[in-house]
Amino acid sequence: MIEFENPGAFLLLLLIPILYILRYIKILSRITFPLNMSDWNGTSFTWNGKFRKALSAFVKILCILFYICLVLACASPVYHRHQKVYSSRGASVIYVVDVSPSMAARDIGDLHRLDAAKNAIASLAEQNDGDDFGLVEMAESASLLLPPTMDRKVFFDRLESMHVGELGDGTAIGTGLSLAVYHLENTPAEKKVVILITDGENNAGLVHPNTAARLAKSKGISLYILGIGTRGVVPLDYVDPKTNRVYSGYLESNFDTSTLVKLASESDGKYFESDSLASLSQTLSSISKNESVVQSYHVKNIDTYYYSYFLVAAALLAVLAWIIRRLLLQEVL
Repeated sequence: MIEFENPGAFLLLLLIPILYILRYIKILSRITFPLNMSDWNGTSFTWNGKFRKALSAFVKILCILFYICLVLACASPVYHRHQKVYSSRGASVIYVVDVSPSMAARDIGDLHRLDAAKNAIASLAEQNDGDDFGLVEMAESASLLLPPTMDRKVFFDRLESMHVGELGDGTAIGTGLSLAVYHLENTPAEKKVVILITDGENNAGLVHPNTAARLAKSKGISLYILGIGTRGVVPLDYVDPKTNRVYSGYLESNFDTSTLVKLASESDGKYFESDSLASLSQTLSSISKNESVVQSYHVKNIDTYYYSYFLVAAALLAVLAWIIRRLLLQEVL
């Protein structure tokens, strides 16, 4: 919220109409000193009357803006912001996101499956600033994009960097889950969570998904699985990030959820199915509430002052007005 520490300074704005009234009734008149500027032939340099009037009016506007900027600087505008500083850790969550080509299917409203997942994840992360979030992407192989962190800027940058097709074709669910478990098991968080978002069956990688699920259970890590997408023929389009080749067509979407349900039960986890952005966001919010940790924090007040910006603006306006009046209108004042 923006406030002014010296609001009384705005009374100085009353001087603008007062000065113009005094000039109008001839009590105060402007003092000018016309200068003779000559060209190389020694002839007097003159201006067109209409252009001179327009330029003079423009200078008056600049002078008014200059004065307003000075008043705003004197009023000392400040932006007050409150930031929560946590003294205890929340939950550590790693999202394992499928980036195989089928995630380019456009059947979550007008969004691709991957874009819908990224939007839902980002929305939850903005609302929940007390937990650590990490990212693993998987397709034919798996890659850790970010270990659990509270740095939201870095998290959002990594989330946005995920693209369909960058890890090839296939879905290595077991590899992705085991990679997430490896980076969660030694974190000091009270609760540790892996959230798998996929639209397919395991058909790649060297680690069986059930093995990874049992490993998560043995480490005290909660596993949630979100099956995303609709069934039937759906449009698909994406650009391969490696070859820049454009793929466009239709996908016969009929993934078997029974495998994912069994995988969730293997770790005493839960399986959810989402075919819209609303249901996806609601599911992630429900998981977050279920895995929430009571945290202690204090509120830090952060003040940002803006008077210097108005001083700089006033200086620039003053210089511009002086240049126009001194060099173009041939006046000293």
